[in-house]
Amino acid sequence: MAVSPEEIGLCGCWQVIAVRRESLDLTLPEAKPTVEIGYYATSLWVQEYGEAELEEIIRGHWSAIENGTHYRRDVTLGEDACRTTDRQGAEVLASLRNLANGLYELERARGRTRVDTLKSWCQQQTFSGAWALLRR
Repeated sequence: MAVSPEEIGLCGCWQVIAVRRESLDLTLPEAKPTVEIGYYATSLWVQEYGEAELEEIIRGHWSAIENGTHYRRDVTLGEDACRTTDRQGAEVLASLRNLANGLYELERARGRTRVDTLKSWCQQQTFSGAWALLRR
């Protein structure tokens, strides 16, 4: 059933896109594919891009996340290895990881660090140094 973005509460959005994904766990020989539907809201006009271009935009978005933010959070900051079971604790740790990543990116963009990796940058930080960055 087609609906307009306004009908589902997304005013200012020009289209909602549903993407069907199938995944297969290659470590389990008998595994059946799982199906997932992802929904994307965009302000792009329907006539602006075709289906193939929208698929490429979505793939590019996820590629940037997986190769950028997720890699830093998982590999550099050890997010997936973290065994925190308390929900609030996990949320706090995720916020701190986001903060560290954001501060590092700001410092790089402003040319205030020559350190080329988030891990090296974090190792050089102190609480008072990070606090000073937040107050700028």
